[in-house]
Amino acid sequence: MLRRLAEQELNQRLAFSPAVVLLGARQVGKSTLGRALQTAHPAAVFLDLENPSDRAKLTNPEAFWQANRDRLIILDEVQTMPELFSLLRPEIDAHRVAGRFLLLGSASGALLKQSAESLAGRVSYLELPPLLWPEVMSADADADQKALDLRNYWTRGGMPPSFVTPAHPHSARWRRDYLHAVVSRDLPMLGVRVPSETLWRFIRMLAHCNAQIINYKALGESMGGISPLTSSRYLDLFCNTFLVRRLEPYFINIGKRLVKSPKVYWRDTGLLHALLGIHQPHDLLSHPSAGASWEALVINHIAATIEHLPETLAQMFFYRTAAGAELDALVETSTERIGFEVKLSETPKPSKGFWNACRDLQLHRAYVVAPVNSAWPLDDQTWVIPLEAVSQALMTPGYRP
Repeated sequence: MLRRLAEQELNQRLAFSPAVVLLGARQVGKSTLGRALQTAHPAAVFLDLENPSDRAKLTNPEAFWQANRDRLIILDEVQTMPELFSLLRPEIDAHRVAGRFLLLGSASGALLKQSAESLAGRVSYLELPPLLWPEVMSADADADQKALDLRNYWTRGGMPPSFVTPAHPHSARWRRDYLHAVVSRDLPMLGVRVPSETLWRFIRMLAHCNAQIINYKALGESMGGISPLTSSRYLDLFCNTFLVRRLEPYFINIGKRLVKSPKVYWRDTGLLHALLGIHQPHDLLSHPSAGASWEALVINHIAATIEHLPETLAQMFFYRTAAGAELDALVETSTERIGFEVKLSETPKPSKGFWNACRDLQLHRAYVVAPVNSAWPLDDQTWVIPLEAVSQALMTPGYRP
């Protein structure tokens, strides 16, 4: 089994919180991580709420909680029974000890609404992303092999079944089937009443919008004249199932006109490539969307690392002004502003807009993330770094490669 970086964070949260909600897309590895935790805690109880026999055990949830008060209870696919959250609250209050419940869910909308209303102050949230490059890269590979492995990973993405499949055509077929299953099965199960053909056209549109500022009106017109409000609602559906993320712009009072619309990114480049028709690594670099795809890959690594920062208030934005100053990602903590620019080049050269953004924001440090083998400085506060150094740059205060 691939070692997940989130496993340590999950154990730490279970050590102090009565309940932890582990969120993520279907097939991202939540159940595997839950099973590994069950192995480490032999007394743990694992219930798959899509399994009728396991659901039957919760016919009387209160009695089940009380009978297993000294055991870790792991509930998989908890979004299928959101009513459990209101029943968990009195049980946690009656026996408030750390590490009682681990809830695994793959749809955040209704799930978070229910849990926020019922378990405020009693639950910790952790998102499990697709496999990250540091989790799968070989530490012993030479520079050429590392570059090949990175391109394969980037092409297939980080969904475990797609990544571990031996042949590229099989991986591409799995990703295509996965997307069809989300649209035609998962969303209807969550109560979505939009025709699957409409949603399938919409996610194909979203593939071409990756790494762009979202224009709901233009997106609606491309869909045949749906309203901007409907476009926004459709986008919410795919944000709630962890297929795409909405990155908000950064606002600061510096006397300049700022872009105020969000950008959209696919959370897994393999799924993005399935929609764009990119199936082989040799097709990727020549594709017009290669740069936007690399940007999504880096943004997702930054977002995944923020989950593990000790700075609980760390947030990520992008920055752009009407005059052309631009920064792909800005991570703001209570003590620092850290900038990231993404370049698909082995010899990256930041634009004038990047340097202007650094001055506007008065960054403490900045990094240009590129497909390179080693890091080097651009000035005293700016470095070019490879993808695997993103986590270290965020986790290490004042990081200098």
